[in-house]
Amino acid sequence: MSERGKRVAIVQSNYVPWRGYFDLIASVDEFILLDDAQYTRRDWRNRNRIKTPDGTRWLSIPVQVSGRYTQPVNETRIAEPDWAMRHWDIVRSTYSRSPVFDVHADFLQRLYASAPEPFLSDINRHFLENVNDLLGIDTPLVDSRVYAPQGRREERLLDLCIKAGATEYVSGPTARSYLDGEHFEASGIDVRWFEYGPYGEYDQLHPPFVPDVSIIDVLLCGGTDAPSLVRSFQAHAR
Repeated sequence: MSERGKRVAIVQSNYVPWRGYFDLIASVDEFILLDDAQYTRRDWRNRNRIKTPDGTRWLSIPVQVSGRYTQPVNETRIAEPDWAMRHWDIVRSTYSRSPVFDVHADFLQRLYASAPEPFLSDINRHFLENVNDLLGIDTPLVDSRVYAPQGRREERLLDLCIKAGATEYVSGPTARSYLDGEHFEASGIDVRWFEYGPYGEYDQLHPPFVPDVSIIDVLLCGGTDAPSLVRSFQAHAR
């Protein structure tokens, strides 16, 4: 933590998210995984996109949702135990012709082979922590349940920030529609709106270039340049 205080971001875990997610992690001192929040269907919790010759394709982890409409992310269970093998087979066949495929292929294969079960949160964290290490991001990931947060929505976020000792809350731009920064400021916490990008292009397979696909695409097409491709051109000013 620097002299500026402690920056905290609070986000639900995503499955192999795009590079902006990792850029946000790298910009803060503590990244809180808000997985005691309600699981949302057709969202980023259990799926993401990769680039194929026919455009983008979803990689979706099958989860148990029938009759569990209010379950939190951290109680969401995997529905099919062979999902990881199937995902890796799709990734390998899609990216095997990348000139830099071999740079990170073994790394990703090991991640899929060692993916924990049966909870989605554990799988997401498994990928996030290991990809962070590969990218040189040392921000700790903290389960929101560690702080036993109270309240709903904005109150819950504020409570997490206070208990984490934050002096600055870094939020994605979509929260502008519901987050009132005055409550944070009254508690001595500044709110900063994170701006994703701009990010550099790389030699992506199958043009045209699509910037917001899974980090898998950055790793298997960017190779050794992946750590720099995750950070925006504005990263030095943070």
